[in-house]
Amino acid sequence: MTAAATFDVAIVGGGLVGCSLAAALSRTVPAPRVALIEAMPIRTSAPAWDERCIALNAGSRRILEAIGAWDALSHDAEPILSTHISERGRFGAARFTAEQAGLPALGYNTPLRAINDSLWAHARAAGVTVLCPARLTSLETLADHVHLRLEDDSGPSALRARLLVAADGARSAVRAALALSAETREYEQTALVTAIRTRHPHGGVAYERFLPTGPLAVLPKPRDAAGHACSLVWTVPTAQVAELEALDDATLLSRASTQFGERLGAFLSIGRRQSHPLSRVMNEQLRAPRTVFVGNAAQSLHPVAAQGFNLGLRDAATLAELLAEGGDPGSEARLEAYESQRRRDRTRTADFTDGLVRLFSNSLPGLRGLRHLGLLLLELDTPARDAILRQNLGFGGPVPALARRP
Repeated sequence: MTAAATFDVAIVGGGLVGCSLAAALSRTVPAPRVALIEAMPIRTSAPAWDERCIALNAGSRRILEAIGAWDALSHDAEPILSTHISERGRFGAARFTAEQAGLPALGYNTPLRAINDSLWAHARAAGVTVLCPARLTSLETLADHVHLRLEDDSGPSALRARLLVAADGARSAVRAALALSAETREYEQTALVTAIRTRHPHGGVAYERFLPTGPLAVLPKPRDAAGHACSLVWTVPTAQVAELEALDDATLLSRASTQFGERLGAFLSIGRRQSHPLSRVMNEQLRAPRTVFVGNAAQSLHPVAAQGFNLGLRDAATLAELLAEGGDPGSEARLEAYESQRRRDRTRTADFTDGLVRLFSNSLPGLRGLRHLGLLLLELDTPARDAILRQNLGFGGPVPALARRP
């Protein structure tokens, strides 16, 4: 690459959303010149029973199919055939099934490794210019382009782009360079993420169990023909996480199994553990001159109901759809259209997840009864049930064109 190579689109952040956007843009005719900039070296890993997974909803599967990335990872994706939502100490539960939704699956619990490998391979094969590892050090916005200064193993370099896309996570370097603000809400909760094997097979059911201290999710994992391997995401107050991390495997399994209940029998074994402090970070704006924000750089959400990456993927699909119209990718009208089209979905999804956290983490008198009643009502055929189902499927609207394909 020359010292100041010119691109139509420069994507800062080669995570799942940034790679998805690069892959989507590569299918545009004519394809724009795209640079994908990632600060961390790309590392590959072998499949493992306890590798970390992420839940893709039905809408996200359609997007990944449309950009050509699904076939390579579909054999690693475990279908979620139904969901079971309950609160400890209450008999009410809400259940949703793929059959009721008229779909082969509500979603797919999929290894991050498989998604990442498929997207990176797709982007490279499509001719995307990959700069990795390369770190953004500064930027300057001019009338017709953004000038980016980078640092890599060989020293400083630069490039020009008519549109800069920030896909660089909740602590966005692009946001910091532009001195833009974001609203941050600390939940004072930490997610303990691992994998478990259970006595009874999961049967394709994803469980969300609300406890007084936070939600505990158990999702079916791939690469286990007998169906006993599950992802475990246990949210606890941050003040308690050190105690849990210090427990030996047998004690932690016993405690988690007691909190979850008896539906899958005893928890028999556990994999590697990771802990992630939880917060909500919401950009006050999704655009700046010749710059847009997508994924966690635009909004980082609590993992309850697994909405975060699915929302970010809809960001990428919407932006790709707008850029496919041709013309100047960084025009003010194009950026305004992106922000306008993403506002409703973004607000709805962020408020939905935040509302769940607040409702089920609050011990005010009377709220337990209301939560119980809400779960019972979701079992009925009501507009509220349909709205929740469509939200979880990724069809709460407006739906990007890439997600509308069957």
